[in-house]
Amino acid sequence: MSKDYYDTLGVEKGASKEEIKKAYKKLAKRYHPDLNKAEDAEAKFKEVNEAVSVLGDDQKRQQYDQFGSNYFKQGGQGGRGFSDFAGGFEGFSDFGDIFEQFFGGRSRSRNTRTYRGNDLLYQVEITLEEAAFGTKKEIHFSKKQKCDACDGKGGKDIKTCPTCHGTGQVTSVRRTPFGMFQSTSICRDCQGQGKTVDKICSVCHGKSVISKKRSIEVDIPAGIDNGSKLRLQGEGDDAPQSGTPGDLYLQVFVKEHEYFKRRDCDIILEVPVSFTQAALGASIEVPTLHGKAILKVPSKTQTGTIFKMRDKGIKHLNGHYYGDQLVKLIVKTPEKLSKKQKDLLNQLHKLEDNPQNSFFGKLFGKK
Repeated sequence: MSKDYYDTLGVEKGASKEEIKKAYKKLAKRYHPDLNKAEDAEAKFKEVNEAVSVLGDDQKRQQYDQFGSNYFKQGGQGGRGFSDFAGGFEGFSDFGDIFEQFFGGRSRSRNTRTYRGNDLLYQVEITLEEAAFGTKKEIHFSKKQKCDACDGKGGKDIKTCPTCHGTGQVTSVRRTPFGMFQSTSICRDCQGQGKTVDKICSVCHGKSVISKKRSIEVDIPAGIDNGSKLRLQGEGDDAPQSGTPGDLYLQVFVKEHEYFKRRDCDIILEVPVSFTQAALGASIEVPTLHGKAILKVPSKTQTGTIFKMRDKGIKHLNGHYYGDQLVKLIVKTPEKLSKKQKDLLNQLHKLEDNPQNSFFGKLFGKK
């Protein structure tokens, strides 16, 4: 049964090339397998390719209008097969740019393969104080860099690849239920570069990159949290054949502090106070990341009470404000008492109300 290519693309029979091109762009983006994971997406994408490879060519379109789609299956003069995506659209001079418009890449039909170097990961440990205020760290690592011996070319006597003739790709034709399909793949002989090397570099052995040690100073921003990663663009492995270098990711781990505990941008600190300080009130000196500060403890303070010291925490990574320091007071019971202290406490005990009496009195309804 003859196929209606105009209906496949959703255009009228007298549609212009520009209208056909516009319709194809819309449908190709909708059904391309890289964008659409539906089971029937690939089949619909092939139908769209089949339709545009005919309607996009003046001669094929004329033959289709006269004989229908069966003409191409039966080996007619126009039956050279249908091209793969973004290739072979005679009459559309800029159709190869469609792939770049959709996927940010390059058309396989007109460009050789572009390599990208590997990303690297480096881990560094810093103190809580360094995380709070930022710091600089010099890091040492190994990465693949351009070979100086061959200037990153992999060798000498560089020639055009005889297999792909410098295009970086090879084309094959296969028979499918839709007819003859033309597909394009990376040339294996030159790995998509379009060039071959006769005299391979003895240093890099034709890889164009070698492992070298590198040292750089890295700025770690104030407010960074444990486990965060910093991206250093272009500091990863160099790519072979003058491709794009990868990135270096610096993962930062923050050591646990002996006294301070971090919660987001706040700092938590437990501070011991004596019974008399809690009962009578006092002004005590408290350590913070920003230095010493005075905390006023009101009388009758109970153990476990938390006081907030504003802006004594860590700076927000993406802002200009600071967190707070939360001070939890712990009333310490003395472990050793002198005779005089015991006498004074005994006197105090006689004057005190028994807290158990009031507590259990409420529990059992005692009046």
